[in-house]
Amino acid sequence: MPNIFILKLFLTPSLIGLASLVERKWGAAISGWLIGLPLSSAPIMLFLALEHGTSFASDAARSILLGLISVAVFCLTYSWIALRFNWFPTVIAGWATFFTVTFFLQTAALDAAAVLLFIGVSLVLSVTYALLPKVRKHSLTTLIRPRWDVPLRMIIAAGFVFLLTGMANALGPHLSGLLVPFPLFATILSVFTHRFQGSQAVLSLLRGVVMGAFSFAVFFLTVALTIEPFGVASAFILATVAALSLHGVTLLFLKRNQYEENF
Repeated sequence: MPNIFILKLFLTPSLIGLASLVERKWGAAISGWLIGLPLSSAPIMLFLALEHGTSFASDAARSILLGLISVAVFCLTYSWIALRFNWFPTVIAGWATFFTVTFFLQTAALDAAAVLLFIGVSLVLSVTYALLPKVRKHSLTTLIRPRWDVPLRMIIAAGFVFLLTGMANALGPHLSGLLVPFPLFATILSVFTHRFQGSQAVLSLLRGVVMGAFSFAVFFLTVALTIEPFGVASAFILATVAALSLHGVTLLFLKRNQYEENF
């Protein structure tokens, strides 16, 4: 399908380019909050629905909700390890925890109602946010970033979308869904932020990611509940409205708690 190919090629890379520009203008916390939205996962979900049908997409949406637990653990791991190490061992540790948690989630039967999954995931996100290291505003630093960093982020994002959607049939809806929330944007932005702005900036970024993930959860709860009875277009419109409404609320909370001293 040429139209789907074009969407895959341009949509997700464009979104991560936007998130990168937001980071430069308004800071890491706001950039993290923005990528808490399903900027890569929603397009992947759309491609899965168009290519495999609404039943597959509904099952995958419930697994995506569950997969947010792995994302929360990634953010928590990266944040604490970033205080002592540079980006490379930190991202490896973050990925290791993500895939370890995903492995255990994949072996669990997904028979809980979508609403119960949402409540459980929301509790995990709340605990994760409380356990994240606090950001020391006076420790934030900025280094000169090369011109090629944004195009490289976009290329990596496009590659991941093609890889995951291409493997969806072999993986099935449950494992595909668990992998869709892979912290692609969070990883790309965390590595570049960590490298060029330091550990305190990446802590700020990941606090924004966790806060924004509540809207992510609302999006996929809505898709899981509505895509079979109402169809793809209606489900995505309803999910977008619900997620953006909550996202405005979380932005107010994030701005009020953006910088906290940690002594």
